[in-house]
Amino acid sequence: MVVRRKPPITKNYDEALKKYPHLRKYVDRISREIGEPEFHLKLDREMKKIEYPNIIYPVGDPLFIHVYRKKGEHIMYHVIEPEMDDEMKRLNERILDAMVDIANRYPVPDRTEDMAPILEKLLDQVVKVDEKGGGLRLLSNKIHVTPWQYEMIKYFLIRDRVGYSKLEPLFLDPYLEDIHCTGVGTLSSIHKVFEMVRTNVVFTTDLELNKYIVETSERVERPVSDARSVVDAMMPDGSRVNFIYGREISLEGSSFTVRKFSEVPVSVTQLVSWGTISSELAAYIWLCLNHGMNMFVCGETASGKTTSLNATATFIKPNAKVYTVEQTPEVTMPHDTWQHLITRESGKDTDVKMFDLLIAALRSRPNYIIVGEIRGEEGNIAFQAMQTGHPVCSTFHAGSVHSMIQRLTGHPINVPIASIDNLNIVLIQQAVEQGGHFVRRVLSVTEIERYYDVENKVITRQVFTWDPIRDVHRFRGLYNSYILEKKIATTLGYQDTRDIYKELDLRRRIIEKMVDNKIFNYFDVWNVISRYENEGVASLPFSL
Repeated sequence: MVVRRKPPITKNYDEALKKYPHLRKYVDRISREIGEPEFHLKLDREMKKIEYPNIIYPVGDPLFIHVYRKKGEHIMYHVIEPEMDDEMKRLNERILDAMVDIANRYPVPDRTEDMAPILEKLLDQVVKVDEKGGGLRLLSNKIHVTPWQYEMIKYFLIRDRVGYSKLEPLFLDPYLEDIHCTGVGTLSSIHKVFEMVRTNVVFTTDLELNKYIVETSERVERPVSDARSVVDAMMPDGSRVNFIYGREISLEGSSFTVRKFSEVPVSVTQLVSWGTISSELAAYIWLCLNHGMNMFVCGETASGKTTSLNATATFIKPNAKVYTVEQTPEVTMPHDTWQHLITRESGKDTDVKMFDLLIAALRSRPNYIIVGEIRGEEGNIAFQAMQTGHPVCSTFHAGSVHSMIQRLTGHPINVPIASIDNLNIVLIQQAVEQGGHFVRRVLSVTEIERYYDVENKVITRQVFTWDPIRDVHRFRGLYNSYILEKKIATTLGYQDTRDIYKELDLRRRIIEKMVDNKIFNYFDVWNVISRYENEGVASLPFSL
């Protein structure tokens, strides 16, 4: 995964309007239509309640995003970026030709992402910036450009040759989760605040769309073709993409879906503040993962399984040796001893699959194994790992504990039903509609007690449920939790195993204090948890 240097952001709105003519021109036009937009550096999830948003925010100079909704229409997502007129396009072509003439003086980098500094040097070799501009001048073999022309040419140069071309603004926007292209026409996206939005990014012809897909897939070394029309790949920034090539199988034209990678994961305190989980439920998971319990986060597609898994992974002991096994890198671990394993699949003999990586992880004796998602035969290895004392956490596609067991024990996973009780807790998560918007909620937490061989079934106990009317999580496991009392408290040597609930309450109050103090950054939350684990209550940055 390559983390590109992000462009700077102009934080002052008046300064941005003065600095970028394309922004001023757009704001003047749109203000006459729907009123002047509000400028925000950061967005808040409470904004989703605004019926008719009219908001501009920066994603990296010189790019801005305008989210708005007109009466009777869908929410629009408008990328505000510079546009070249015909004269500017001719100047740009002349500069590119001049750069090509001297390009052989510079080494060719191995990765596209390393080209940006070289391209900037080439540009500076052929242009001279002055206020008047005006092309070639006497006594100079350089092309004269104005400061704004220089910035515009550099932007498109980097965007088209290092970045993601017309999708660059969407990849830079931290508030986008998914990008959808369903064929020739406009793109849609899932926004973290405003949900499904229609963008002004358009592929107008099959030729343009196919060219983009072919070039992008070749860049990530997973080229599409007529013979290989469906391809899964990982973008340089870690985002997942699925390409479908050709009208023969995609009637509206070639298509793709991008699931974006987030550099800083969502924290457990953010999940609590959003209502995805309660502070008490978070404290329960803290105790479980802190003491080596095995956990599955289950749900349907886009229910937030990986987000919850990643957020709660901060509860694993700070000094633990953690191995993550994934097809595409979505899990970020804050632990010092973290081995990040990724599959390699290209249809060749050199493929390395989840099954292989899990076996390799077992040989390394980790304290925890995190599996990005269990889909096939690797599930059997995961349960063998649990059985041999290697705690495992994973996500799994299932809408209930019953369907989870059915899938695990069926083909192709084929876990023996007698082995299911190696799994300790199951979270069921779902995207639910509330107040006209979709929110993610953990619907239940179930403990798996044991396999009952007389009836050939698994005995379970539900300890948390979500009340959809009041939107609260209820702890049904108070003084009735098999995992807390029979597993964790017994291991810790409690004389009265019910004293474990005092520790649960303490951790609940720590989480609530972090929420109250707006400690939401993933790594800040990790620091608080680590200090508590290593030094106790006295080390906390707040009083309980």
